[in-house]
Amino acid sequence: MNLPEYIEQFLQYIAERRRFSPRTVDTYRKSLVKFLEHLGGAPSPATNADAGNAPALSAFSEMNVKGFVWDLKMKQKLAPTSICEHLAALKSFGKYLIKSKTLEKNPAENVPMPKRPKRLVNVLGQKDLAEEKFPELPDPPTLQQVRARILLELIYGSGLRISECQSLTWDRIDTSAKLVRVLGKGNKERIVPLTESFIERIATFKQMEVEAGHLPTATGYVFLSEDGKPFGLRTLRNDIHDLLREIGWEGKASPHVLRHSFATHLLENGAEIMSVKEMLGHSNISTTQVYTHVNAERLRAAFKKTHPRA
Repeated sequence: MNLPEYIEQFLQYIAERRRFSPRTVDTYRKSLVKFLEHLGGAPSPATNADAGNAPALSAFSEMNVKGFVWDLKMKQKLAPTSICEHLAALKSFGKYLIKSKTLEKNPAENVPMPKRPKRLVNVLGQKDLAEEKFPELPDPPTLQQVRARILLELIYGSGLRISECQSLTWDRIDTSAKLVRVLGKGNKERIVPLTESFIERIATFKQMEVEAGHLPTATGYVFLSEDGKPFGLRTLRNDIHDLLREIGWEGKASPHVLRHSFATHLLENGAEIMSVKEMLGHSNISTTQVYTHVNAERLRAAFKKTHPRA
């Protein structure tokens, strides 16, 4: 097998076995294709696999990975964040090759990640998301309006990713215990609390889906479209975008901003960082620690603005 064929196996593995989102798989694919192009290969693993001059697995070496990173930085002038994204894909690919006993050592393991510039995570204030900020729903509300509120409660209320909302099924929601079992990245399951607002609205939403002819089943998707498939991520993102604009938020109006806000507000109100880590589904505590820096920056900004000796 040549390098492009191993890459195809890896992409299939993370899609089918690890259950990475299609968006993540596509991001990894683009990064690995870029590495193949750097080696002088064809623009896609599939094309390269058919070519007689496709790179061998030995081309995935530490020297070539370092050369790739240098090229991204010095010739293509990519930002550190973009370079980190490409390098992360190569590191994951290397881990897969070790796991599958194809290689004994990950060629990308010791290639250092470029330092990313520190930036303050964009979050809404607690007052921005207060219940009274949201206008009363019309009587009767539309299915889309109720769906947007349900999404808000899952993302801001329980910390779910938008992709986790999309794949959520009815059997994972326990309204009596007020808990939801979330199937997250890497097929890892976590249990997080549900808000009272979610509990109050979910029965209405389910009834509206029945009346719309969606006929939800126990193991069926919560956010089910007319064709019997889950709504696309773009549709669900637009729901959140429109809802945040409706309450007057002028910053980035995305589901991820709501998830950032969920974590930040928990820490601001005294939650332990390990509890926040578990609710977010982070595998590494360092990923969660960014929110402690957010709190520190927000406090520093408030201090400078209000204290006479600042």
